Amino acid sequence: MNEIDISRADLNLLKIFEALYDEGSASRAATRLGVTQSAVSAALRRLRTLYGDALFQRTGRGLAPTLLAQQLQPIVSEALNKMRQSLALVSTTARCFEGRSVTIGLSDDFEIAIGSRLMALAADRVPGLRLIFRQTHSQVVADALAGRSLDLAISSGGLARSGLSRLLLGNAGYACVVDPAHWTTAGLDIERFVATEHILVSSGGFVGLVDEALAERGVSRRVLAATTHFAALPHLLKGTRAIATIPEHAAASIASMTGLRVLPCPLPLPQFPIELGWRTSDANDAVLTAIRQLITDCFDSAGMRT
Repeated sequence: MNEIDISRADLNLLKIFEALYDEGSASRAATRLGVTQSAVSAALRRLRTLYGDALFQRTGRGLAPTLLAQQLQPIVSEALNKMRQSLALVSTTARCFEGRSVTIGLSDDFEIAIGSRLMALAADRVPGLRLIFRQTHSQVVADALAGRSLDLAISSGGLARSGLSRLLLGNAGYACVVDPAHWTTAGLDIERFVATEHILVSSGGFVGLVDEALAERGVSRRVLAATTHFAALPHLLKGTRAIATIPEHAAASIASMTGLRVLPCPLPLPQFPIELGWRTSDANDAVLTAIRQLITDCFDSAGMRT
């Protein structure tokens, strides 16, 4: 490949690259940038010439990035964000965050508990910024942060890695959620808890924390169904006598929105830490600093903060 003279390169092409990578479609990238699809296609041709690579290949589901495009993405994204930071420093308008997005990794129990509150705070304090919520969990969150597919992450573990910083947001316990049409009691005992059918929220679908705690007592429960998402629980619980044992913050939020009932969990279960993580190298990014503060404020107002 010939040496590239940056003085002759059109750096506006990097915005096209970013939009194509994020959207996986020339038409959606055009809509995002407010330009025509033909302009995006022309820019892609120039990008291919610039980098000597196809960058994006057409598939049945849109444009898929090549290996080089995947290597370029974190570099291009960081460069553009640095430029947005520089403009924010001298902006005299309130909408100095226009065009910037922050991707927050979290499981849907946290999204359910604080998502709407975080959106409202962001609209007030960082107008023009787009929040992107992306599903993650403790086993993959560190890789996602290091690989820059996430900017921030809320997780119950998995953030102890070199190059990442973390803040303890609080500790969470567990509660039971039931359909009040089938449960009039204000509480449960262990015997009734074990005798009732359960819905398990688990990535694996077979064993959860409740099963481990019951096994220590020499008993087991009957799991009627398992799901990987907390958001499905209202649809699965309604009309049944099943119990779901989930984090307290998710139980309270789901019950308030759907009319389900929260009951104390009769089984002693350990609390778990909730942490906020980010790349240490981004510690001085003003936008990420602002969003970190918004997240801690959300946990404070929800009574979830340590």
